[in-house]
Amino acid sequence: MRSDPRGDYSHFEGEDAVTPTDRFRPRSQPKQERSVDTRRWILEAAAQVFGEFGYGAGTTNRIAERAGISIGSLYRYFPNKDAILRALMEQHLDAGAALYEQRLAAGLPPELEDCLRVFIKATIDNHRDNPRLHRVLFEEAPRSPDLLARLHEFEQFAVASVAALLEHHPQVRVADPVLSARIVVVTVESMVHRLMTAANPVPAPRIEDETVILLSGYLRREPGV
Repeated sequence: MRSDPRGDYSHFEGEDAVTPTDRFRPRSQPKQERSVDTRRWILEAAAQVFGEFGYGAGTTNRIAERAGISIGSLYRYFPNKDAILRALMEQHLDAGAALYEQRLAAGLPPELEDCLRVFIKATIDNHRDNPRLHRVLFEEAPRSPDLLARLHEFEQFAVASVAALLEHHPQVRVADPVLSARIVVVTVESMVHRLMTAANPVPAPRIEDETVILLSGYLRREPGV
């Protein structure tokens, strides 16, 4: 077990004992290095536990045990597993946005198919780490209004990035670039998520190739066809 200097809070017998009005809200962000490390241990352990046991059986007791700390210390950082899950979801969204920005900053290639690969690969790379956890995040877990707003914000960012490509690429033939950008983003996210997190996952290169074929045909078609 890791050294746990924050004391024993074992008198907390359940999550409801410390649940705030907003059950998705974490405790204050830690500032000391040791506290930052402990929060990281908790999130790493939670990712493993949720991926292994699912949301229902992914209890705070299991997370604390996996992190090597007492359950009371876990509650110093997160009041319940909803708050932990929210933090994991925010990490996922932040990583996705960072990948998009990084790949776009490198510049887009001239061919439409290669441009699509930039967006598809970014989405795939954001799902590579613990696909089972992503299934829990998007299919099993409850979501707060704030988290839904974050999801909508990320989707808008992705749509705007794709729309900027579609509006100016000479090989694109769609009549409404913004609508088509929404279709592209939803299609990529849905296909990558469902095929990578399935019980019999499809290999990432195959997902990439098939999605490129699907979307390039859609974007190259003449309006009204």
